Amino acid sequence: MNQNESMISFRDIRKQYGNFTALKSINLDIYKGELFGFLGPNGAGKTTLIRILTGIIQPSGGKIMVGPHDLFAQPDKAKAMLGYVPDRPYLYEKLTPLEYFEFMGGLYNVASERILSKGEEMLRMFDLWERRNELIESFSHGMKQKVAMSAAILHDPDIFVVDEPTVGLDPRSVKLAKDFFKRLIASGKTVFLTTHTLSVAQDLCNRIAIIRQGDIVALGDMKELQRRASMPGNSLEDVFLKITEEELAQQPSNL
Repeated sequence: MNQNESMISFRDIRKQYGNFTALKSINLDIYKGELFGFLGPNGAGKTTLIRILTGIIQPSGGKIMVGPHDLFAQPDKAKAMLGYVPDRPYLYEKLTPLEYFEFMGGLYNVASERILSKGEEMLRMFDLWERRNELIESFSHGMKQKVAMSAAILHDPDIFVVDEPTVGLDPRSVKLAKDFFKRLIASGKTVFLTTHTLSVAQDLCNRIAIIRQGDIVALGDMKELQRRASMPGNSLEDVFLKITEEELAQQPSNL
């Protein structure tokens, strides 16, 4: 991890839906070579921030830098640095995995040779090579997740944004996915990860942010989070529950 080189920089990112504030004012840097965990209860604002980062929705205010590029002023250059794996992959299910890779690679002008070689490498790693000529519609959720993960790497992005990567995966596939993320980091890539599987975050992440009701309430490595919760040596699950319940208790009552 190189803390001198920020790969994603959020500055005062806010999102308002009418009277509801989904994001209050997010200020956060994710560094090169970092596997960064972004955690929070349901409805805390995780998916909202990811949708803003990936250009699906616009913020109400603020600025995001992706590498040297302003996401809102230079969206094409910024998005070319990102590989995105959503929690529910939206795939063209009437295609086979290889056909889907050709389609996705074409969007980024990836050479056919790279698409074929990288696609085969990923399908073999995820035990899907024997299914390469079957339609994606016949795949389970976990298999679709692996196809989406494979497609996200085709254009060799510097940053991977991964939302709930282990949902629907069996234990062997979870290990394969974790090993895949470790290899990405070892090769100098950056991973921005959200998950409800706290053991995965504890195993993988260099630093973790916890968001609660649109606000970041804790940030740091595992030891810093344990100190923040006054729970030295406890698991991330214990620390997460303590911090989020503390924040909930501090909210003003409507009664």
